[in-house]
Amino acid sequence: MDAAFAAWVPQRRAQIHKTHREVIGERAARDHAALKPLPPTPYLVAERHLRPVGKDCLVAFGGNLYSVPARKVRPRQLVEVRATKSQVMLHSTAADTSGETLLAMRPRAVGRGVRVVEETHWDGLPTGKGRRTTTRDVPPQPRRKQPLGEESGPLQALLNRAVATRVEPPSPVGL
Repeated sequence: MDAAFAAWVPQRRAQIHKTHREVIGERAARDHAALKPLPPTPYLVAERHLRPVGKDCLVAFGGNLYSVPARKVRPRQLVEVRATKSQVMLHSTAADTSGETLLAMRPRAVGRGVRVVEETHWDGLPTGKGRRTTTRDVPPQPRRKQPLGEESGPLQALLNRAVATRVEPPSPVGL
C-alpha cells in the first residue's frame, strides 16, 4: 500500500487542480515557500465567558464550580471567566479602586463535578447560625409600625412591610 501511494503522489502533483486551475506541485511549492517558521513561544489559546456568581460565591464553568472572594462580589453578579488549558482566571467586569479585576486564579479542574474552592473566599458569608443574610456590616433598619403614606388598605399594608419598597422623601437642603 505504501508503494502504491508513493507511485501515485508524483502523478497527482503533475495534474491540474480543478478549483484553482494550477499544477498542484507548483502551487504546493509556492505555498510552502510562503509559510513562516513557528514562533518560539506557543500561541496562548484562552476561552472567555461571562458567568453569574452564586449565593455561595461559586461560579459554574465547564461542569465544575470555582470560588471567588465573598467580599469582592455579590450574588448574581456577572464575572468573566478566562480559561486556558491548565488555568481558570475569574475577573470582575468592573475594576476595583486599585484598577485590578482579577478575583481568583485556580488550576483547571479535570473532569466534571469538581469543586475548586479556597476556604478563605467564604470569609464574610453568613454561617446560618442566626438571621443575618447579608455580608454587609450595616445592620438592618427596624421596620416602621405605621404606613408611610395616607393610603391604607391590604395592598398598601403589604407594600409597607417590605423594606425595599420604602422611599423616603428627600430632605430639603439649604432651605
